Amino acid sequence: MKEIVRIKSHTLTLLPSKSIFLAEEQILLLADLHLGKINHFRRSGIAVPPKTNAQNLERLISELQQQEPKRVIFMGDLFHSHYNEEWEVFGQTLRSFPDISFELVMGNHDIMSDYQYLKHEMIIHPDPITIGELLLSHEPLENFNDQYYNLAGHIHPGVVLRGRGRQGMRLPCFLFGEKKGLIPAFGAFTGLAKQKPLKGDQVYVILEDQVVKVA
Repeated sequence: MKEIVRIKSHTLTLLPSKSIFLAEEQILLLADLHLGKINHFRRSGIAVPPKTNAQNLERLISELQQQEPKRVIFMGDLFHSHYNEEWEVFGQTLRSFPDISFELVMGNHDIMSDYQYLKHEMIIHPDPITIGELLLSHEPLENFNDQYYNLAGHIHPGVVLRGRGRQGMRLPCFLFGEKKGLIPAFGAFTGLAKQKPLKGDQVYVILEDQVVKVA
């Protein structure tokens, strides 16, 4: 189950995969895949389930097939660290969708050489970009023109929902404030940063296969 949010003149469809589809523009937005992070940790001797990499790509492929976007914009931290074999697996995925423009707004973890991005025919944006009245960046921006609404990743936002028995459930979320919003990390094994929503903020949590508004 998905949710619809209006931001300025745009209609945002919030998807349970932790991505956003702009139907009118036919653009899929997602942030913080951190592909290759599992391989990076395993090389360091940290035991991490190897299937997590495949799950990330399976969810990406599912959205590409269902939404049929013309553009996919990765809002930073596409790949976790230096090159490893997972980058080639990702490239094979992109080649399966030749009619889609794959673009990257650079994030702090995107440290590979330009050659690695260009060989998979990705369009690189070193700076934030605009889509109509949306200003897309990796990290949330502090100073920008009020005509825009800033959408960002980087934070890996989450909230804790409390039950009657004081038990808590920590869940990833979309968070929309007055002038800017946060997109949850698309990648698995990325962690959550607990948010404290302000009065008037809209919060949508991802609960299994549905997006639920909680504030």
